[in-house]
Amino acid sequence: MIWLVFIGTMVLSLVAVARVRSTYARYAQVPASSGMTGAQAAAAILREAGIADVEIVEQDGLLSDHYDPLNRRLVLSSENYQSNSLSAVGVAAHETGHAIQHQMAYQPLQIRMAAVGMTSFASQIVTWLPVLGMFTHILSTYTGLLIMAIGWGVIMAFNLVTLPVEFDASRRAKELLPRLGLISGSEEALAVDKVLNAAAWTYVAAFITSLAYFLLYLLPLLSGNRRDD
Repeated sequence: MIWLVFIGTMVLSLVAVARVRSTYARYAQVPASSGMTGAQAAAAILREAGIADVEIVEQDGLLSDHYDPLNRRLVLSSENYQSNSLSAVGVAAHETGHAIQHQMAYQPLQIRMAAVGMTSFASQIVTWLPVLGMFTHILSTYTGLLIMAIGWGVIMAFNLVTLPVEFDASRRAKELLPRLGLISGSEEALAVDKVLNAAAWTYVAAFITSLAYFLLYLLPLLSGNRRDD
């Protein structure tokens, strides 16, 4: 069963990532009619939202774009920072949506920020506990399953609360880009929609993966499997 879950979730993740990369690459070749770069689009959206304390910075790494709430930084990959493509302005607008969420204390974002430390710890647990158990046998089967279920439960909850955060940021981007004249026409709007929807599926895939592993370790506990090895 664990191999079925591993292979199934791996295929799901690979398909989601491949879809993002292909959709992004397609519209990275199409310039936005406004001619604005991703960095300029982000700056325009921040001004519109009245946000003056968020720095826009450039970094290497394809699709490494993210919003850093602790340092109030909007980090854009070089491709999106410098490019005026529909992919670039779409991704930049999405990340700027997170800065707007932070400013307005959007509740799901607040929960996700508060859960980062716990989720990082849970990720370490589910990564190393199977290795530890394999070589030391210091835990009973039941105890090992319980700890793994709790760890994956934390990760699943984090991925679940991430979904509204990401979908809301994309919704804001799709609304703001045409309203501010950063894109125009139905074709450009459709292109941005495809790029952001493809990216959203990576978060859906992450949630499904964590849910599958959570159930994998939880169900034996619910069936009363308390045998020790």
